[in-house]
Amino acid sequence: MALELWLVYFVATLGLALTPGPNSLLALTHGGLYGARMALATILGGVVGFSALIALAMFGLGALLKTAPTALLALKWVGGAYLIWLGVQLWRSPPMNMTLADSGARPSASRLFRQGLLSALSNPKVILFYGAFLPQFVDPQRGLAVQFVVMAATFAVVEFLVELLLALLAFRVRPWLERGGRAFNRSCGVLFVLIGVALPLAR
Repeated sequence: MALELWLVYFVATLGLALTPGPNSLLALTHGGLYGARMALATILGGVVGFSALIALAMFGLGALLKTAPTALLALKWVGGAYLIWLGVQLWRSPPMNMTLADSGARPSASRLFRQGLLSALSNPKVILFYGAFLPQFVDPQRGLAVQFVVMAATFAVVEFLVELLLALLAFRVRPWLERGGRAFNRSCGVLFVLIGVALPLAR
């Protein structure tokens, strides 16, 4: 994977990780309820789930490249349109409600891990997003396995660090996102639209 393409991928992945979603909300909530150390289990579960979905998306992409190599260009345009649509939806979405519930009994680390894992795996939009997102950065002239390792590892590290930061700053970040959530959503929406427009045009 070329360095300049990886840098674009890194920025896009960072924008994706910062976008409010079920797993970031879960890490924020568990960080506020149980502390960052307990929330680590939630975060690790989500990272494992996301990595599995990336592997599934890359496996399907690899099979497509073997049967129809020229289909990658069409997939990039379809994926770009989907990213633009996601950006518009994010622009229009209201701020997230991040009211914390009563903590009650402290759950086990395995339960928190399972919640993070299932939150990642049970969202059908995630696999659709990866199906649109990853082809924008695939170079068919390079080994797909190496590109998968680089992209999966980059995403896992970025997602882990962002969610850990949310868990550590739960009580400080939550009110800020509630007050400025709409502007934040619109900023991330613009980022997705720019990615959706620019990347299919790249050669």
